[in-house]
Amino acid sequence: MGRSSECVKVVVRCRPLNSDEKRDKREMIVDMDWQTGGVTLHAGSKASTDPPKSFAFDAVFPPDSRQDDLYQQTAAPIIENVFEGYNGTIFAYGQTGTGKTFTMEGVNEPPELRGIIPRAFHHIFDLIDSRGGQTTEFLVRASYLEIYNEEVRDLLSRQVSR
Repeated sequence: MGRSSECVKVVVRCRPLNSDEKRDKREMIVDMDWQTGGVTLHAGSKASTDPPKSFAFDAVFPPDSRQDDLYQQTAAPIIENVFEGYNGTIFAYGQTGTGKTFTMEGVNEPPELRGIIPRAFHHIFDLIDSRGGQTTEFLVRASYLEIYNEEVRDLLSRQVSR
């Protein structure tokens, strides 16, 4: 796989304006260059004299990016490395309403809108199916952790949290 697929990478996805934002005639203040991994934030008002702020990331996914492209470029290499014996983590971070749930879960139908989690499970079980045999066993364990108000919850746990 190579060293670059075994290190921490920081990826940014920008969601499109939602219907309320469009109705309020809000403007997009984020420009993304997927070729360079650059993100530029512009002041919200055309009259503002604030200079733009630029940031660089390992990869960026603009508002029109597809779920499959994001998965193939970010999560798929992690799943492949897990099958080579490495631990893998996908960490979604951001403000409420920024698109974390859509990116991670998506929606079940149509299939092209499925997020990282269902795609990863499908990928894992396809790999098990193709690499398994009578002498090979696999143990699959998953955690889906939420950190909210400084409390950690495993959303896959059967225990009711108090």
